[in-house]
Amino acid sequence: MSISRYNPRMLKIKLARFGKKKQPHYRIVVNEARDKRDGKYVEAIGHYAPTMTPKILDVDMVKYADWLKKGAQPTETVLALVTRLQSGTPFPARKPTLSKKAKAKLASAAEEKTKAAKAEAAKPAEVEVAPETPVTA
Repeated sequence: MSISRYNPRMLKIKLARFGKKKQPHYRIVVNEARDKRDGKYVEAIGHYAPTMTPKILDVDMVKYADWLKKGAQPTETVLALVTRLQSGTPFPARKPTLSKKAKAKLASAAEEKTKAAKAEAAKPAEVEVAPETPVTA
C-alpha cells in the first residue's frame, strides 16, 4: 500500500485540466494526493497549454522549489515539463516534414521518371535522314 493512504496530507504537484473539449489547458497545482484531479487545490504554481502554437509552459520556479522543500512530490508529467523548462528550450521548433501521402507521390513520380529514362536509353538511336528533294524532269 502507498504511503498516501496513511498520510492524508501527502501533497502532489500535478496537472489540473481546464479548457473546452478537444482544447485542453492545464494548471500546474499543488494538491493532496488523493483529491480529485480538477477539484480544489492548495496553490496554483503555473500553467501549460499544449494546443497553442507555440506551446505555452509557465511555471513559477521559486514556488515550485518551495513546495519541493515542504515535501510535495511532482508527478512524472510535471517533472518532465519542469525539466524541459529548465533546459532553456522547452519546445524546440521542428522542421516541416512531408506526409505519408506526399512521400508516396514523390516516390511514384521518381519511379516513373527512371522508367522513362530507361525506356529512352533502350530505344535504338534514330538516324536523321534529310528529306529528299523531288527530281523534276
